[in-house]
Amino acid sequence: MTFLACRVDEVDGKVCFDLAQQEEQILAENEVIIDIEFSGINFKDALGVLGKGKIYTHYPITAGIDCAGVVESSSDNRFKTGDRVLVNGCGLGENQDGGFAQKVKVPADWVIKMPEGLDPRTAMTIGTAGFTAALAIDRLEQNDQKPDQGPIVVTGASGGVGSFATSMLSTLGYEVIAITGREVHKDYLLSMGASEVLSPEALKLGSRPLESTRFAGVIDNVGGDLLSGLIRHIHLWGNVACIGMAADHRYQATVFPQILRGVSLLGVSSANCPMPRRSRVWQRIGKQLIPKNIQSIVDKEVALNDIAPCFNEILERRHRGRILVNCR
Repeated sequence: MTFLACRVDEVDGKVCFDLAQQEEQILAENEVIIDIEFSGINFKDALGVLGKGKIYTHYPITAGIDCAGVVESSSDNRFKTGDRVLVNGCGLGENQDGGFAQKVKVPADWVIKMPEGLDPRTAMTIGTAGFTAALAIDRLEQNDQKPDQGPIVVTGASGGVGSFATSMLSTLGYEVIAITGREVHKDYLLSMGASEVLSPEALKLGSRPLESTRFAGVIDNVGGDLLSGLIRHIHLWGNVACIGMAADHRYQATVFPQILRGVSLLGVSSANCPMPRRSRVWQRIGKQLIPKNIQSIVDKEVALNDIAPCFNEILERRHRGRILVNCR
């Protein structure tokens, strides 16, 4: 039996990708084969497929860092044929074949049974982007962040992670200031729960090592100058959750916000999140954090055969929210 997959390879030093038929693999001990129903395209996927970042540990490889579907077969007694499951992170689509395919074989330890309240399509509408947003909120709240402390800034708010962060924070009672460079998405972000939508320039951030305290916390998707500026304006004992680098992987800062205001800079890495925490966050998403207007986060749904143009759309920021991949 063969199945279709989006394969990435390196030929003469140049990264390329194509859709190709793959032979179904045989299960080893403690493995699961999943009939994939849905996946979603993430920023990391686009970087890897287009050769813009060192995402993959080897070539060739099937791309896609998340997927959801139904167990076809299992050699692990925790899973049986017909179980609805999801996988995100853990090395999927980075060091082992990933979710842009009709089937995938993975270690059973990577697999999460579908949380109550979710199905494969909804799970991948949320996907790694929504999981990362929920993980960032989990990091903030474990560091004592509370809604009554003041507004939370979400940068890169019209992207996948930013959209979910805006919605989830609003659901939990936080005041959200959504930052986007695209005025066209203002109404969308207000509908997601933002109290205010601003351009980066409209923030008018200062450049001194410490500036007036204006924000209780930040979920940052962009890095660079915006992150540098926001850190200077965080309230006493506030938190900055650092997720992405859409603008720049570098930022400039002093230690003054940390040593004089107790500001915490919290890293958020969804790929290697420990499984107990990963499972707990997914359960919380299913029970509490599904956006009421979740379908508005889907920019579009594409078939696996039509995936190719979407990677450039992601990197060039021509999308809004999530691009869902129907792998059936």
